[in-house]
Order: sequence, then structure tokens, then C-alpha cells
Amino acid sequence: MHDKTLSIKALGVFMVLLFITAGFFSGLAAEESEPEEVEVRNYKGAKLGSVEDFRENSIKGVQEIDIDKYRLKITGLIKEDRALTYEELQKMKHIKKVVTLHCVEGWSVKALWKGVPLKDLFSKLKIDSKVNTVIFHAADGYTTSLSMTHIMDNNIIIADHLNGLQLPPEQGFPFQLVAEQKWGYKWARWITKIELSANDDYRGYWESRGYSSDGDYDEPRFGN
Repeated sequence: MHDKTLSIKALGVFMVLLFITAGFFSGLAAEESEPEEVEVRNYKGAKLGSVEDFRENSIKGVQEIDIDKYRLKITGLIKEDRALTYEELQKMKHIKKVVTLHCVEGWSVKALWKGVPLKDLFSKLKIDSKVNTVIFHAADGYTTSLSMTHIMDNNIIIADHLNGLQLPPEQGFPFQLVAEQKWGYKWARWITKIELSANDDYRGYWESRGYSSDGDYDEPRFGN
């Protein structure tokens, strides 16, 4: 009788340990599995378009960036050139903005963008007082520019998230310029270099082909 009682107690202890172990590994698996990203379609009362609404119209197709080798180079009229990794940029302050991209092809998408304010990035640099133009270079050879005044006055960002999702390759991963109030050709994707310049006559890829250098959405897209 005594042995039977001990066996029952041993079985009880074994079952308790089994449940504890099962619970531990179940919790561990839950911690290790990453939650699935869900696209944001409404933000603070604003109805957003979808990442699927953007059309592919780049000059050389979607660029695939090796993020381990990626460096955002900052050059031009600064005391010292910089080359920042994706990880370093992720540690910088990020802000969110709802901004609509208007393409000259006739389509538009309102979206939630999250990224690094350029003025914060520039605040870490010793910039020559002559700088009036910021030129953006992309992985596919595309270029465009914005005035330093427009960047500062509108707190322009380079985005790494779109509608709550990590920026898709089609939209310029790792960074796309969110050129508020400008036509879509100003929204450079796959940014690899930012050049600080005193050349306010600079013409980028489409600007050198007749499109407006200012690129203001409320102005004609051709000329000047």
C-alpha cells in the first residue's frame, strides 16, 4: 500500500513537470516567432491607399539591395564625408507623416510614411554655408534634387516604412525620399548617396529631359 501511494505521488509530480515543460517551450516558441506585419489602411482618420496601388515605373526596374553591404553616403560641401549603415540609421529618430504621392502618369496614392528627418541627419554634419541644393542618388543611377530651404521648411524625410510595413523593394528599400508637395519624379527610391551642393541649377534624370526642376505639384510639370 505504501509503495502504491508513492507511485501515485511520483506520477503526479511527473505530470506537473510535464505541463511546466510544455508551457515553457510553448512560450519560447511564441517569443521566437515574429508577429506578422499588417498594413495600416487608416491613420488618425485618414483613409490610406495600399502598397499595391503604386505602379512600377523606375528607369531600370526594381533594385535589390544587400542590406549588409548597404551604406548611405553623404558627400559634397561638408567637412567630412559620411557612410552610414542601415542599422545606424535605424537608431536615429523616426517620425510619421501622411503624404500623397502624385505621379505625372495620372495616378496618386495617399500613404503613411515613417522615416528619418533630413534636418536631423544634417544636424550631425558640418555643412558649408553655400549649400542650397540637396542631390539624391539612387542605386539604379537615378538622380533628383530638392532645395535645402524646401527640405528644412517641410521637415522632409527619407522613409524606411510604408503603411506600417518595412519599405518594400518596389518602393525603394531601404530608403525612399518623401518629397512632399512635389511630383512623383522627385520621390527618389533606393537612395544610396546624398550630395550637398551649391549648384541650384542642377538637373536630375527627368529634369534634364524637360521636366520642371522645382517639381511643385501645383505647377506645370514641364519647364523651368
